[in-house]
Amino acid sequence: PPRAPARLLVTEGPGYALRADPGTVDAWRFEQAVADAAKLPAEDALAHLDEALGWWRGPAYADFAEADWARAPRSRLAELRLHAVERQAEARLTLGLAAQAAADLDAHVAEHPWREDAWRLLALALYRTGRQRDALAVLRRARTLLAEQLGVDPGPALRRLEADILGHAEHLDPGHGAVGPGSNTDVDTGTDTGSAGAAGEVWASAAAAYDRTVASGARARLESTVGLLRNLAVTGGGGLEAARRHRLAAVTAARELGDVELTARVIGAYDVPAIWTRSDDPDHAARIVAAAEHTLTLLPPEGHEAARARLLATVALESRGTTGERGPRAARQAERLARGLEDPALLAFALNGVFMQTFHRAGLAPERDAVGAELVALSARHGLVTYEVLGHLVRLQARGALADFAGADAHAAAADRLAERHELPLVGVFTRWYGALRLAETGTAQRAEVESAYRNAAASLEGAGMPGLERGLLPLALLCLRVRYGDGAVGPDLDRGLGPDLASAPTPAPAPGPAPDPDWGPYEPWVRPLLLLAHDRRDAASVALRAVPEPPRDLLYEAMWCLVARAAVATGERGTMERAHHALAPAAGELAGAGSGLLTLGPVSRYLDALTAALGKAPSGGP
Repeated sequence: PPRAPARLLVTEGPGYALRADPGTVDAWRFEQAVADAAKLPAEDALAHLDEALGWWRGPAYADFAEADWARAPRSRLAELRLHAVERQAEARLTLGLAAQAAADLDAHVAEHPWREDAWRLLALALYRTGRQRDALAVLRRARTLLAEQLGVDPGPALRRLEADILGHAEHLDPGHGAVGPGSNTDVDTGTDTGSAGAAGEVWASAAAAYDRTVASGARARLESTVGLLRNLAVTGGGGLEAARRHRLAAVTAARELGDVELTARVIGAYDVPAIWTRSDDPDHAARIVAAAEHTLTLLPPEGHEAARARLLATVALESRGTTGERGPRAARQAERLARGLEDPALLAFALNGVFMQTFHRAGLAPERDAVGAELVALSARHGLVTYEVLGHLVRLQARGALADFAGADAHAAAADRLAERHELPLVGVFTRWYGALRLAETGTAQRAEVESAYRNAAASLEGAGMPGLERGLLPLALLCLRVRYGDGAVGPDLDRGLGPDLASAPTPAPAPGPAPDPDWGPYEPWVRPLLLLAHDRRDAASVALRAVPEPPRDLLYEAMWCLVARAAVATGERGTMERAHHALAPAAGELAGAGSGLLTLGPVSRYLDALTAALGKAPSGGP
């Protein structure tokens, strides 16, 4: 009322203060509801927690992520919310709602895989729904994550629950309530040196000491986790897939804490060398790029050059295979910052980003060769083994594109030696594929022998954790091989999988045989015209050629244009021939596809000559 003392918006000192009642502020209401639930019977506690969790609409203080004052309450509320989700599940288990608890907990552990109590509750919920096998599988997943990927043993609560499930302990049955983490007997964290030897003993002892010393919610754990994920990513296919999955969880956890500098370190610390120019998981890559870009906007304008360079290098790497100027610009900015800081590891990371963005036109193998040479020299001087391997693989590709197979052979051998010495099994995937390419380029091997080498190389991709490389690669390599041999045969195992008709002409029956239709993966638009010609569907091939998009600017850019050029010459499709000639002209001195280190279509000049001759014959208006 007029002239009455203010109670909500009040004058205080030189400004104003908002004196809200505790029940009118969601954050305060949430804290109180969670505290009250801890004192109530399970049914009432569940009602309180359901209501309280329903108030959340995203990260706390999301609009003030850059404000210093918001960091501590944001972190505290995020942790309290996770605690509330787990207490909600515990209440449901007590009330016999195990199936409902399991459904929510499955999503919870996927987003926050380092919370042991969440794993424990999920396993118990599954057991109580009669899914003992799934419960044990969940505990194995938790053990793998904690022991193998984070370097710590599962805590006593998880170990005891596994033993209880195997022994069908009576107290796990419905009606006994939820098993709380404090109800288990503590088990000593020992070390198993029976087969691990001295290295295993040191690892286990150090991991146990870390687990005892560093609090479970400490920010240091996130940074340590990323370091482990970097190493995990180069151990093999399973490790690469797990590292990719948990990397995003670590970034999400860091962002929830509201600490911009921590988030920058967590994103930028994952400097795993990358050689293939197509992302294995485009959605994952886009989310990492978005997180890095957002974090860049929150960093203070002065200082933090190293963090800024790492974020920019991350953007450059994870933007590979996409269009637009942001990736190349980020690569240049990261390189400039890294050179100014004189940090060898940071410069190597930035150069990897430069390599990934050196595909803006055809014929850039010499530039990539220079990047590879600097990576090898820099890494050898400073003991950066994985980047030294990357440099050799980059040079293997570049020297292959330039038809210097003696040089490419030397780099393949160097990469294999380093991989064997430092236990880097994924390197062999690339050198094995290079071996098949090399065999094709000798000119003396029988086609069947080269095809066999390609099939053996493809087998090494199974379980390698690189779907962006694997999908469609074997059919493409075999098609390129047959085009390279010049016999015009596509082959009965490659001339199917055309998909919807592009013209009204009937589709011939597929070739007989048990082999399934090949999956051309991302290469289908540029392969399709040749497949249509193999079915004697010239008009449909012309339609496909007129609609063919620009190939991605990556390691197979020239190869895709050469396949299109071959089909365009065969049909006389003038417009497409002109496009192909313009795109391929800068690479006249290179071997098409060999820059990938995987496959080859022979000299680009051969396709340019064919295009020039055909353009001289084709009418200017096109067929």
